[in-house]
Amino acid sequence: MSEKPAAKRKRTAMDVVRSLRQPKVAVMLALGFSSGLPFLLTAGTFGYWLRDEGTTLKAIGFISWVGMAYVLKPIWAPIVDRVDVPIFGRLGRRRGWMLLSQLVVAFGLIAMAVSGPADLTKIGAFALLVALASATQDIVVDAWRIEASSDPEEIGLLASAYSMGYRVAIIVADAAIIAYAAHLGWPQSYVAMAVLMGIGVAASFFAMEPAKADAVMQAKAPLWTPRGFFDAVVGPFIDFFATHKTLGFLMLAAIAAYRLPDYLMGPMYNPYYHDLGLTKDTVAVVRAATGLPGAFIGIAVSGLCAVRFGLFPTLIVGSVLQGVGTAAFALLTLSHDIPIFTAVMALDNFAQAFAGVALVAYMSSLTGLGYTATQYALLSSTYAFLGKFLKGFSGAAVDGLAQTQGLMGAYATSWIVTGLTAIPPILLFLLLARYQRRRDEAAATVAD
Repeated sequence: MSEKPAAKRKRTAMDVVRSLRQPKVAVMLALGFSSGLPFLLTAGTFGYWLRDEGTTLKAIGFISWVGMAYVLKPIWAPIVDRVDVPIFGRLGRRRGWMLLSQLVVAFGLIAMAVSGPADLTKIGAFALLVALASATQDIVVDAWRIEASSDPEEIGLLASAYSMGYRVAIIVADAAIIAYAAHLGWPQSYVAMAVLMGIGVAASFFAMEPAKADAVMQAKAPLWTPRGFFDAVVGPFIDFFATHKTLGFLMLAAIAAYRLPDYLMGPMYNPYYHDLGLTKDTVAVVRAATGLPGAFIGIAVSGLCAVRFGLFPTLIVGSVLQGVGTAAFALLTLSHDIPIFTAVMALDNFAQAFAGVALVAYMSSLTGLGYTATQYALLSSTYAFLGKFLKGFSGAAVDGLAQTQGLMGAYATSWIVTGLTAIPPILLFLLLARYQRRRDEAAATVAD
């Protein structure tokens, strides 16, 4: 009788600390920062700039549709998976795409600063360019994070590092830039953000080119052949549903609904602060004071919950927190004193960081080697599509409700209704957890 293999030793706290000293963790932090920086610069922060210039809420809502570029990632993700970038490809496929996308983001931000919001069509076109380049950067950074991991536990470690860098960038693009704009103007602020993209450029040079998927990729037919094209475009979907069967549809539905509380009113956050009468300095100071602590604590607690209780309980708690955190913004219509504003912002930062880590780790666990970039792009586009589409109507919804409820009443109703959208993903992940438990029990029975 053969002996059972020894159970894998669980990582101790010291093991985790030693893992944090790996160079790729520092690279992941920098790449997470580079991925997070452009996001709000074509979304919420961009809306603040437009509102400062007197742009209507309806126009701000509709122009936020440039963010749909993030949803369309699966269209060109197969190219990122299979094709080397000219010139920059000398660094390797992943690093070459990173560098190209980062340079285009920097160029687009400078172009937005130069053109200004006087011509909405022109600045909107440059914002779309930034969003497309940023989405491309996300595709390749997500693939690098998964392929650079040596085991499933390291996927979680790099996911936490990525989320930490991303959250720091959100604070910079959501707080520091507002303080900077209050004193030196929006165009100069956007140029400063373009300069900060240099952090990602440096990380692209220091990153190692992951070889994990090389053997799998080399065995595939070239993209320009019929077989290679079919495998690149259709193969990721076939592989995903072959692995997860019909449960894959339930997974996609849960992922699609998960970030609705965060997305639906996204374009209205900064106009809301503007209409409340909060100064840029106040918003910047409170965001800076709550953002990093909230992100650190949210990421740490989410990671601990995932290890101790598993992904599904963590995802469910994250959804509850998102709903409560979003609905809490309605309190500011009653009082936006600094302590209340600070408490609401702290809760929101904690909730978004907690939920973000849980979702990134869950989606990373669903990808298959050889289709990493395309499958993760599919999953991340799935969670972004519904929210990014619906958020375009957020300004029209607030304007419509304001006709009968007044502007502050319209805002309050919108925040509460948006918070309630956390209920569907809670139910879906409860159902998924039940199916997963049954599958595990059936597998254990077969093994016995």
